[in-house]
Amino acid sequence: MDVQLTAAHWVYLAGILVILATMALRKNIVVPAVVATFLTALTFSGSIVTGLSAIFDASLVAAKELFNIFLIIAMVTAMLGALRQLGADRMMVAPFRRVMRAGTSSFLVLAAVTYVISLFFWPTPAVPLVGAVLIPVAIRAGMSPLSVGMVIAICGQGMALSSDYIIKVAPGISASAAGVEADAVADKAMVLSLIVGGTALLITYLVQKRHWRTPSPDLLVEWEAAADRGIGDTADRGIGDTRGDDSSGGGGGSRPPRRPEPAGGPTGGGGEQAATATAVLVAPSDPITDPDAEAEKERRGTAKAFAMLVPLAYLAFIVYLMLGKFTEVVPPLQGGDAAAIVGGIAALILFAAAASTDRGGFLETTSDHLVDGLVFAFKAMGCVLPIAGFFFIGNPEFAGPILGISADAAGPAILFDLVTTVQSHLPQNAFITSFGILLIGLVAGLDGSGFSGLPLTGALSGALGPAVDVDPSTLAAIGQMGNIWAGGGVIIAWSSLVAVAGFARVPVLDLARKCFLPVMAGLILSTVFAVLVF
Repeated sequence: MDVQLTAAHWVYLAGILVILATMALRKNIVVPAVVATFLTALTFSGSIVTGLSAIFDASLVAAKELFNIFLIIAMVTAMLGALRQLGADRMMVAPFRRVMRAGTSSFLVLAAVTYVISLFFWPTPAVPLVGAVLIPVAIRAGMSPLSVGMVIAICGQGMALSSDYIIKVAPGISASAAGVEADAVADKAMVLSLIVGGTALLITYLVQKRHWRTPSPDLLVEWEAAADRGIGDTADRGIGDTRGDDSSGGGGGSRPPRRPEPAGGPTGGGGEQAATATAVLVAPSDPITDPDAEAEKERRGTAKAFAMLVPLAYLAFIVYLMLGKFTEVVPPLQGGDAAAIVGGIAALILFAAAASTDRGGFLETTSDHLVDGLVFAFKAMGCVLPIAGFFFIGNPEFAGPILGISADAAGPAILFDLVTTVQSHLPQNAFITSFGILLIGLVAGLDGSGFSGLPLTGALSGALGPAVDVDPSTLAAIGQMGNIWAGGGVIIAWSSLVAVAGFARVPVLDLARKCFLPVMAGLILSTVFAVLVF
């Protein structure tokens, strides 16, 4: 079927090319997306009023479609804030230190813990948590700092975030733009992420193992001394410098936790002796109780309880999720039900943790954590709205409200028209199309966010899939892999990989270079698998 292209089609295409070029230059693409939205709407309608309105309406439509994603991020972040205030976040991972005795065991534990925490809570809180508690133990067990950083980046920013199977932010964005079910994208993205991550981890293990050393406490001292001398990316040390940490073995690792100073005791080294001398003057029948020590003991007991409660709650959710998916014991979760349950669990844990920390003012504390969560959600995802709004113009399902077309009339299929025109001149080959989507995803990820290119790869997947007889959800999952493995913080240095390098205390450029070949090998293998199997 011949499609008649109009000036609006060409303006929209020019907008896509400008956005891709801006991404390649590692610049923010919000302004080009907004300008392209205005020009496309102006050209289509011939009205400057419609063009100006489209700038707002495009972001509004995107916000309506994606606000559930913002809300789940906010709730999970708020819950983690309450757990962090209580000290339960570190206790959740502390038991794993006991089995990290050598390089291989540390490699496996570090990978598993980073993946699980990042899958449920995103890498943003996982990296500081693992960095403060487990990295010093892994260094002491013989792993090299560079291999530690590679494992955390591959399992957190890569494998967990690229599937985003629990919170389903990434599959939700990809599916919305592709016009398919989020669960279909999520299921395929999970399989592909495991292939990419497994391949990258295997290559990392084989290449880096020869750099590991015999376990020794001296390795930790050497690692910290190297950081003190400025070896590594000194600009990043402030992000990951945890040497002042006094709980759960963070930072210095071998330092014991500081004891709270007795009430009334003098500052400095004589505090404990003074407390002992005071105790001698009191009769045995009148034992002294330290209110601060009792309060600390109660706080640690509460923190331990939450450190067990949170994993058990989400483990029960995983069991329910699997029972609904593979059996008929419970009804399967549909659409965004899984994300909603994650948010509901997070909210209840938030309330309980806040009440345990501040019984008198927990209402205000809870509100503060929620506000912090919302602020983080919009900082992390806010720039996606105008970008998604531009690509939604190309989708007839969303174009109508953006361009001011009445609900009864169908919106223009601008992107689909462009693809239909071009596809007759391209080889109708599933492999070429799939690797093309992967390449676009990698280029889109160059801006360092990992999510801003998902509307583009999702929209292209919805348009190209039927033409090459490939399920659009498969192409969307492939594009999602390219977007997040590049921009999520694994193979480019100007992303959240900076935080990983800071905690591992290695140069971020070296870390990005070392991750590149293992990840690219995994992406190529996963794309071939997707075309042949899905």
